[in-house]
Amino acid sequence: MLDMTWTEVAGFATGVVSVWLYVRQRVWAWPVGIANSSLWLVLFWDSRLYLDAGLQVVYVAIGLWGWFWWLHGGPERDELPVSRTRTTEATVLGCVAVAGIATLWWAMTRQGDAMPFWDSVTTVISLVAQYMLTRKLLGNWWCWMAVDVIYVGVYTVQGLYLTAALQPLFFAMCVVGLRSWRSSLAALTTSTASVRAAS
Repeated sequence: MLDMTWTEVAGFATGVVSVWLYVRQRVWAWPVGIANSSLWLVLFWDSRLYLDAGLQVVYVAIGLWGWFWWLHGGPERDELPVSRTRTTEATVLGCVAVAGIATLWWAMTRQGDAMPFWDSVTTVISLVAQYMLTRKLLGNWWCWMAVDVIYVGVYTVQGLYLTAALQPLFFAMCVVGLRSWRSSLAALTTSTASVRAAS
């Protein structure tokens, strides 16, 4: 129990730091996020939230990709700018999410997952949000806010009270992130329009 408690505390701390760095568009968010995922992998496995545990492994891999992409994914192989999700991309992500939730719900019901439906929903939406985050798509913040609301209930039922308490803080940080990224996008749009007008 002591190991799990310290894992949860460390996960809490690295979670707050990584989200704040994402909000500020700092590339150091990715290595801190990788550390956070490693800690929560242990915590969720011990709590029989197997999809949440498996999700952390995926986050580590995506974290390495996101780290590179934020540094070199821009138009000139430079820093990646904030952008909006294109309609086609949003449609594909929505269809993948529905299919993924249905599939995982079916599979986890048979594997003895503690909360198969909600574990499936949060896993799939989190993966969609994480993909959007690596691409600096503004809509990632809406996905994270939805997941944070659901996680309050999931973690409370599992007795992970500190992790449950972290979710409203994450939600608030997502609101700040949404506003900050909107400002960055507006500034970029204005700058691009000025350059085009000048040329």
